[in-house]
Amino acid sequence: MHEKNREYFQLILKKYRTGHASEEEIKFLETFFDLFEANEDLITADNEAEYLPLKAAMKDNIDRQLDQHSQPPAKFNIYRMLGKVAAAAILVGVVAYYFMPTQKHTDKSATYAANKALPAAGKPTLTLSDGSVIYLSDSTRGEIAKQSGVVITRSKDGAIVYDAGHQPNAAGQAPENTFSTPKGVRYKITLPDGSSAWLNALSSLSYPTRFTGPERVVTLNGEGYFEITSNAQQPFVVKSGIQRVQVLGTHFNVNAYTDESTIKTTLLQGSVKVSTSNGSYLIVPGEQVIASRDNNNPLHKVVANTEKETAWVNDIFSFRNDDLPYVMRQIGRWYDIDIKYEGNITTEKFSGEISRSSALSDVLTILTINDITFSLNGHVLTISNGSN
Repeated sequence: MHEKNREYFQLILKKYRTGHASEEEIKFLETFFDLFEANEDLITADNEAEYLPLKAAMKDNIDRQLDQHSQPPAKFNIYRMLGKVAAAAILVGVVAYYFMPTQKHTDKSATYAANKALPAAGKPTLTLSDGSVIYLSDSTRGEIAKQSGVVITRSKDGAIVYDAGHQPNAAGQAPENTFSTPKGVRYKITLPDGSSAWLNALSSLSYPTRFTGPERVVTLNGEGYFEITSNAQQPFVVKSGIQRVQVLGTHFNVNAYTDESTIKTTLLQGSVKVSTSNGSYLIVPGEQVIASRDNNNPLHKVVANTEKETAWVNDIFSFRNDDLPYVMRQIGRWYDIDIKYEGNITTEKFSGEISRSSALSDVLTILTINDITFSLNGHVLTISNGSN
């Protein structure tokens, strides 16, 4: 079992033993055990010796603690999925981290068991200003290209690094590059000013090889997490769709996928100004600005779940009361599959976390547990219906 999952489960069991478990935590443990009971097909000859003692211990603890409660736990009608899917995510974590052989990997296109549908293994690309395209493989290291005195390398940890040296900023416009990620790949880029940008799957970032002029301007399509080097004389600007984010030095996330109806900017550190033609907001850490992609609605500011919004940087799917289409868009960008729907789509909400290095079959276990019917034919995953 993954250490975080183990610690969380043991914490709730301890609260059971001391009589301080909440009704929701009781329901969580009930559901957790039910999930193991309902998924005997996950047991193999290799993991049976590990599984059975764990299952027996869980049953003994849960039965013993439930006997100590005079009243049964309340049913959660409004957010039935909340406890259920959170438990499902931990169940899949158990399968992925505890029962399955550990797979060593460095890049997100690592090789796993041959009979599993895994994160897509496409190659990221660097498009230079002259239109030439460089495809990056796992073995690509060292100098990749040189433009206008700027050396572009791929470091030992796989990051793309732009080194402008100590040359003074030249006048005029610098050549522009575009870095793009395919499905199943996230990537880190160190920009010429020392700022860092992480790109999520199916994203691209366009930027000059050297920042000149009054602003450091980049253009994002998809999703990016930025840690910006402070420079009060040259603010950093991220353009994404209808939106413009201006910063001096800060950590923030921008989700600007074209298949999402909104553009979300989440601040973790420092301050940023988010602007569209409909207005602007200056936000502080822990806040998020949401812009409608069609620009028909005014900007609005909310309290952000920063852990959820940046979980992808740590290779985690994180869902918090999200609908099925949103969940499947995340999955579709990471695995080499296209998502289709037939019939009515469930209105249930999903919450939970699971590693993005998990096989697709493990991720889809969550759907199966929650009565979502689907079929996988080649690279097409069809969601046919769901229970409400």
